[in-house]
Amino acid sequence: MAVTTEDIKKLREATSAGILDCRSALEASGGDFDKAVDFLREKGLAAASKRAGREASEGIVELYSHGGGRVGVMVEINCETDFVGRLEEFRTFAHEVALQIAASSPLYIKESDIPAEVLEHEKKIAEARAREEGKPENILPKIVEGSLKKFKDEAVLLRQPYIRDESVTIEQMLNQRIGTMGENIVIRRFARYALGEESVSEDKAEV
Repeated sequence: MAVTTEDIKKLREATSAGILDCRSALEASGGDFDKAVDFLREKGLAAASKRAGREASEGIVELYSHGGGRVGVMVEINCETDFVGRLEEFRTFAHEVALQIAASSPLYIKESDIPAEVLEHEKKIAEARAREEGKPENILPKIVEGSLKKFKDEAVLLRQPYIRDESVTIEQMLNQRIGTMGENIVIRRFARYALGEESVSEDKAEV
């Protein structure tokens, strides 16, 4: 797969790595954006990975209400300094994350937050459904793998496509903000309430 200038630009904005490093990462990953980010992080070239260990205790608790009060979201997003926490770009990002949660109803912030028993339950459901549909046993593992990926893409906030631009995930948006603002940024926890429904909250995870 040919690496385009636009691909390099997008990766550079997300990681703050050099142009040549971004090109090498994309070539090594076959043009896969997420794999290229991981490649740069492994090489210690991505700004996001360098900042990930810094303490983030400033920031904002963003509140969002939708549909005349039928859906409400509260999300805490942290940064390193009060200065960045007051920036319009940071607060806009917090608002967009709250809007994403309201619209897409994630259950977890990141993939590692999913309990093992939940994944096992989803695996059993996928296997049972495939057998019910008469799928051959030899392709069941691939079917289950696809079902689990779909579940994670829907349930994990960072894996979800951004509702305003589905070519970008929330994790990519987060990395872009880390790169442009120069601080570690953490989506700390969230709660989503919908009128007449059980609340959804994720208050243990950090990015």
